Parts: sequence; structure tokens; C-alpha cells
Amino acid sequence: MAILSIRLIGDPVLRTPASDVTEFGPELAKLVEDMAETMADVSGAGLAAPQVGISRRIFTYAVDGHEGHVINPVIAASDDFAPDEPEGCLSVPGLGFRVRRHRWVRLTGVDMNGQPLDMEATGMLAKCFQHETDHLDGKLYVDRLEGEDRKAALRSIRTANYHNVTAQTLTKRARTVGSAFGAGAAG
Repeated sequence: MAILSIRLIGDPVLRTPASDVTEFGPELAKLVEDMAETMADVSGAGLAAPQVGISRRIFTYAVDGHEGHVINPVIAASDDFAPDEPEGCLSVPGLGFRVRRHRWVRLTGVDMNGQPLDMEATGMLAKCFQHETDHLDGKLYVDRLEGEDRKAALRSIRTANYHNVTAQTLTKRARTVGSAFGAGAAG
């Protein structure tokens, strides 16, 4: 297994809808394992393949004792919403804002062996599933912000201080992966 480099806001792969996975086998299994290891290394709750430079519909998660991965996820959500809670993102380091998310979701997809998955979630797991599915659709959580929060997030991203945060994040992660670009990252 390998620790992969996490792409940061500004990288076009984060804004591109990911393609369905059509080939299953050892390469896919290795990618899922590497993503899970990378997510654990940075203490993340979830990690989508575009965040490691691979434009495929895959994400891993580890929330409240639930861990796993989903390939080609399809999400259905309740009409009602959970209380807005702060959310952050490994690709937008150093920022956190309250995001409106659906209270309940049903997630279907397959695992790395092509076996069907069908899960229901509420709470933090539902939020994670929505956040990671957004990544697969080329969206970041800051895109869901409204009003003053959206203005504050965009202002923070534009400031020199935010660029210092991303530079520090790259430096810290480079110690783990061996280079700021991560020798194991594809795409």
C-alpha cells in the first residue's frame, strides 16, 4: 500500500465529474487500499478518488465505526435537512463552515469486487456520503455555502494567508509521501 498525494482546491480534477468504474481487478483493489491508507494517514473521514488525482467514481470512508468504500455510488436523499454543522475538506485545508445536508440518505453502488452495496445513513455518515459524492460530481463543499459563509470562504481562499495554509499542508504531507506531488498519485 501507498500514501497518495491529496489534490488541493485549484486542481482541475476536483472540478471535473468523475467517470464510472468499468474495470474491476487487482489495480482497483490496490487503489481502494491506497485511498483508505491515505485517508487514515491524514485522519480523514472520507476520501474521493478525484482528491488523489484519479477521475473515477470511488470513495472510501471511516465515520463513527463505519468504514468501507463505494464504487459508482448513487445517492437518494430525504426531503428534510439535518441541522447545519461545520464541515471541512482535505482538499480545502484549514477552513470549516456550516453546510446544509440532507438528514437521511440511501447509497447504492458496488464494492471493489463488483458486489452490490445498499446502505442507509443519518448523522455524520450521511453527511460524509453526501460530501464524497459531491467530489465525484466535481463539487466542493464550499460550492454549497450561501450568504456570508460563502463570501467568507471565497475571501479566505483568495487571501495570501490561505495560500500559506495550503503550502504548509503540502509540506506536511510531503514528509509522508516523499514529495509534494506524491510518487504514487496518478492522473
